[in-house]
Amino acid sequence: MKNFTTSRVRWARSSIALGAALCVLSLGAQAQQSTGTISGRANADGVVSVENKSIGIARQVKADKDGSFQLSQLPPGTYTVTVARTGGGTDSRQVVVTAGTGAYANFGGEPQRVVVSGAVARTLDMSSVESNFTLTKDQLDRLPVGRDVTSVTLLAPGVVFGDGRIGQTGSRSGNVPSISGASPAENAYYINGFNVTNIVNGVAFNQVPFEAVAEQQVKTGGYSAEYGRSLGGVININTKRGTNEWKGGITLNWEPDALRGSSVYTEKDDSGTWQLKNRAGSRNMFEANVFMGGPVIQDRLYVFGLVQGAQLKGKGFGISDQTETTNDSPQYLLKVDWNVTKDNLFELTAFSDKSKDKITTYDSIAPYKTPRGDLKGNDSYTYGGENIIGKWTSFVTADLTLSAMAGVGKYARNADVGAASCPIVQDRRVAPTVALGCYTDAVINRGDAGDKRTAFRLDAEWVLGKHTLRAGLDNEVYDTIDGTRYSGGQYFFLRTLKADAVLGNGYKNTTGAAIDYVQNRIFENGGTFKTKNSAWYVEDNFQVTKDILVNIGLRNESFNNLNDQGKTFIKVDNTWAPRAGFNWNLGGDGQTKVYGNLGRYYIPVYANTNVRLSGTETNYTDFFAYGGKLSTDGKDVPTLGAKLGDRITLSDGLPKDPRTVVDPNLKPMFQDEVIVGFQMALADRWSAGVKYTHRNLKSGMDDICEGDLTKAWALANGYSAADAKAIGDTVSGCFLYNPGKDLVANVDLGAADLTAVRIPAAALLIPKPKRTYDAFEFTLERQWDKKWSLSASYVLAFSKGNTEGYVKSDIGQDDAGISQDFDHPGLMVGSSGYLPNDRRHTFKVNGSYAVNDAWRFGASALAQSGRPVNCFGVYPNKVTPAIPGLIPDASASYGGASFYCNSELVPRGSLGRLAWTYDLGLQATYTPSWVKGLTLNANILNVFNQRTVRAINEVGEEAVGSPDPAYRQPISSSIQSPRRVRLTASYEF
Repeated sequence: MKNFTTSRVRWARSSIALGAALCVLSLGAQAQQSTGTISGRANADGVVSVENKSIGIARQVKADKDGSFQLSQLPPGTYTVTVARTGGGTDSRQVVVTAGTGAYANFGGEPQRVVVSGAVARTLDMSSVESNFTLTKDQLDRLPVGRDVTSVTLLAPGVVFGDGRIGQTGSRSGNVPSISGASPAENAYYINGFNVTNIVNGVAFNQVPFEAVAEQQVKTGGYSAEYGRSLGGVININTKRGTNEWKGGITLNWEPDALRGSSVYTEKDDSGTWQLKNRAGSRNMFEANVFMGGPVIQDRLYVFGLVQGAQLKGKGFGISDQTETTNDSPQYLLKVDWNVTKDNLFELTAFSDKSKDKITTYDSIAPYKTPRGDLKGNDSYTYGGENIIGKWTSFVTADLTLSAMAGVGKYARNADVGAASCPIVQDRRVAPTVALGCYTDAVINRGDAGDKRTAFRLDAEWVLGKHTLRAGLDNEVYDTIDGTRYSGGQYFFLRTLKADAVLGNGYKNTTGAAIDYVQNRIFENGGTFKTKNSAWYVEDNFQVTKDILVNIGLRNESFNNLNDQGKTFIKVDNTWAPRAGFNWNLGGDGQTKVYGNLGRYYIPVYANTNVRLSGTETNYTDFFAYGGKLSTDGKDVPTLGAKLGDRITLSDGLPKDPRTVVDPNLKPMFQDEVIVGFQMALADRWSAGVKYTHRNLKSGMDDICEGDLTKAWALANGYSAADAKAIGDTVSGCFLYNPGKDLVANVDLGAADLTAVRIPAAALLIPKPKRTYDAFEFTLERQWDKKWSLSASYVLAFSKGNTEGYVKSDIGQDDAGISQDFDHPGLMVGSSGYLPNDRRHTFKVNGSYAVNDAWRFGASALAQSGRPVNCFGVYPNKVTPAIPGLIPDASASYGGASFYCNSELVPRGSLGRLAWTYDLGLQATYTPSWVKGLTLNANILNVFNQRTVRAINEVGEEAVGSPDPAYRQPISSSIQSPRRVRLTASYEF
């Protein structure tokens, strides 16, 4: 279904300083997102002890007859691993455990006592089945990086920028990335093991204050059967916690506008090329974090709390209006850890990321200038909410571990718009577009829009000889309140129709001269909906030999989406997702490994589908000659002349029987993945790796809105005219199915009940969804030793197909699962090619260097090729004379949405690419010896103030023969963020 819910961008996205780190690639199984594993080699039947004194954790295990051992469900931290030698004495190592990954300790060779000094080196992970990239808080502090989840995620190899129009739009939020070729809406986000992904369209998520992050992990592929509901990656945040030592502090962050790069706007030069020009604008941010953590009861009960206060102020100056934005919403985190007994642990996490933007809008007296006109309105937008999570872990025996988690999370998406009665009026006869009238925002969410997640999960692990068996189940229920409408209930676009040009409804300008016309659209939807997702999994981590690990798993998922009447309209039971992988520990010392992985991954049906298909929606468009005047009541509504052609109706506002909007045989979208790689630990803390990833979308899910071909098929196959119309109307109202396959529709043909009608794929002319991703990844890392570190990666990637997936970045459409792709077959002609997230070459480098105990410097750099360029136009099957070979469908009704531009086929991505993005960040840190606990830090993000355009308007025409004057205009939210300077003062005690 085409997305008609566009809105004006009010705030520039945060600057993202990029770098890279070696992705620890490995195979095996992990116990939940918030814990890790220690494995290794010791003497046969030896007793291995691990201890983390700071959090009161001590565990023991007996090594196998070949000397291998493994302990799982360990909270992140630094552990001392000790082996009791059979001949007497002990041997110890220190290892770092991060969530979702495994540390390796090798005790081969002669007995020795290892005294670890300086930083503890990480080891290759020999126990995990996933491609993991993890950065701890200490590592993040050494890098110049934005203080948000997306900025950190972008450091990982295989992760690229998503379209700036896709994602959270608040002043303290940002867009979302594309991971390993998937769309930005296909990632899953967790905090302390709890899923916080927003269920509406997958492009928003809850966050904790950045200062509360202990480590962030990005799973870019190959994740085990425990994980699902993602085709891209899994981003897991683990928060700070209390230890046996009371610690507290305050951190102040200031981003002064005086040191920030200037704002920009877009303007055509004399040659018709879009240029970026400087303009007035400001953004000041001050943030304070106060935190404290420690033992309430030594070795038993710990607490950590953090409160963040922030004040953000900004001014923006546009062509038609100017805005003042403020945000002073406090946020917090509370983490409680209770070692009830040595074998029973309890965790409680509570946090709030609620954020409110307050925006005041004024008329602009002069475009992009500071003189202020009349007040237009005061608006506020609220995002995020409160979350509470509880988890219990029980070590029942030395070989059996059980855990249970439950939580409730909220996410607000509501708006209070003062000028909500003002219709949208825009003059699109010129570019940039000029906003008229009194409206302050285009698309308005209802005041109580938001979501509530209630979820639980159970996991079990049983070590049985050389087998580590794991199983679990989870259940999530989402209550969604949603509704959007155009400001004032409608919009009016002023456009120019050239002589002999043809509108999408078939009207042709036969006047012999260009005419001005008004495009008038009505749009409104909403309701209250429920979505239920459940899953179970089993897997076996089998140590075939002392050096070869094999992981075999199976995941089963079910999805149930209900309409606004509480009736099921999508129900999918028992999807089967097998996973398998191996890890060969070459040499047996944990220094070199060869690995491979293959698996199948499903993604659920998002609640956006509930809203758009099963709720009530009104969506239609009329065209009129422009009467030449605007109303004088402040709303600037254009006078309407003669109606030009027929109305285009996509939704009539009537409630729908849930059985008539979805194929009863619907299967959710899924993909298959293959990964093979090699990794080696080199001398002096160096390591290197190479990996190949192949992903193939095997089945898609989207809506079709093509009634003309459906009606023609019915007439040709013996149905009466009335029945054929009913069949065509059922599908044309937009119908969810698996594109490229036969369609089964329940249709009211006058019988006592609905009649199931099977329409063959050959009659619909819709191609099968295709999306492949092939990537070669090369990594090199030198681990931190309190002196210096270096990480580098290069990824050569190819993302190709006829659909991006759950969203359509080509046009900034985030209608997950029901994009305009596949709505009509004409829209898919020429759609095969390189996709929006295809960034052929990506280089990432970062590093840190300590000059002495007081001074440390860091840097990060990125070089990334640009995305492919398209030209979208009106499918020309309504022009006269007819162009041979075109499909007689309703594609033209969508305006500039096909790969035909000026009546010529322009295949996907055939117009070259946008420019490369270059980004450099620098950091300087001073830790004075004369004030213990004080740290002063300066980060410069995008040092050279590069302003690369990462996305453009790719709509070349809105009527056949009438070029769009805004074609190739840079998308403001996808322009590289300006230089930012962040000054930090931190005092810990």
